Amino acid sequence: MRRVLFSLGPFPVYTFGFMMALGVLAATLIVYIEANRKGLNRDRVLDFVLWALVFGILGARLGYILFADPLYYLRNPLQFFHIQDGGLSIHGAVIGGVFAGLLLSRRYRLPFWRLADAFAPGLALGIAIGRVGCDVFGRPMSSPWPWGVVVNGQLLHPAQVYEFVLDYLLFFYLWRQRKKVTYDGRLFLLFIALYAAIRGMVEFVRYNPRVVGPFSVAHLASLVFIIAAGSVDVILKHRSRPKVIPGARPEAAASGIDGIAGKLEDSLLWQSVLLILAIALSLLVFYGFPVGS
Repeated sequence: MRRVLFSLGPFPVYTFGFMMALGVLAATLIVYIEANRKGLNRDRVLDFVLWALVFGILGARLGYILFADPLYYLRNPLQFFHIQDGGLSIHGAVIGGVFAGLLLSRRYRLPFWRLADAFAPGLALGIAIGRVGCDVFGRPMSSPWPWGVVVNGQLLHPAQVYEFVLDYLLFFYLWRQRKKVTYDGRLFLLFIALYAAIRGMVEFVRYNPRVVGPFSVAHLASLVFIIAAGSVDVILKHRSRPKVIPGARPEAAASGIDGIAGKLEDSLLWQSVLLILAIALSLLVFYGFPVGS
C-alpha cells in the first residue's frame, strides 16, 4: 500500500486522507438515509454532522496525544496539526462525537438517542473505509501466513485488514438490526460495545503502550466503553417504553437515494453481495499497491 495515492500537481493526495474522506462521505450518506427513516430533520442532522466531525477529529487527536507523549506536543504545539503523519485515537473520536451530541442536539432540537441511533451504522461503515488507508501495521507474524505484509524486511500482521473486515461485518449487523430495536439508544450502544470488542481483539497484534501483561491502553479504553455501553443500555431499557414500530417514516413514497435504500434494506441477498463486494474492493486497494511505493 502506497502512502501517496496520487498527486494533483505539486500536492500529494495521501491514501490515508483519501480513504478517511471517502469514509466520511459514506457515513454521511447512511446518516442521511437513517435520519429520514426516523423522522428527523435532515437539514439539521447534516448541520450537526459537520460539528460532530470537528469534535470527533479534535477528540481523536487529543486522545492520541494524551496517551502518546503529551510533553512532546506541549513543547511542539504546531505538531498537533500534523494529522497526515498519523496519531488519531478512535476512542477519542467517539468521545468527541458523543460530546458534540450532548452539547448540540438540544440546540438543533434533535432527540439525542434517536440521533445517535441514526449515526450508528454510518459510523461503522465510515470507520471500515477509513481503516483501508491506514498505514499502521501490526506485530511480526510468528508464522508466514499468506496475508501478511512485508515492511522493512519483516512479515507483519495487517492489523488494518483484520479491523476493516470486522467493521464491515459490524455495519452489516447494525444495518440488519436497525428496525428491530425497541427503544432509542439501543443501536448506538450496540455499536459502542461491539466496536470496542473489535478494537480490543485487533489490539493483540498492534503496537501500543502495555498496561498489564499483553493488555494495552486501548484494551483498557475498550473495556471501559463496553462496561459504559452495557450500563447505559440497562438504564435506557428500564426507562423507555417499547416501540410498536421502530421506523418513523413510511417506505412507500420513497424515491431517489431513499428509494434505493428501501429496495436494499430488507434484501438479505443483496446486502450480502454488497458486503462481499465492499470487502473485496477494500482488500484490492490494500494489497494492490506494494508497501513503500
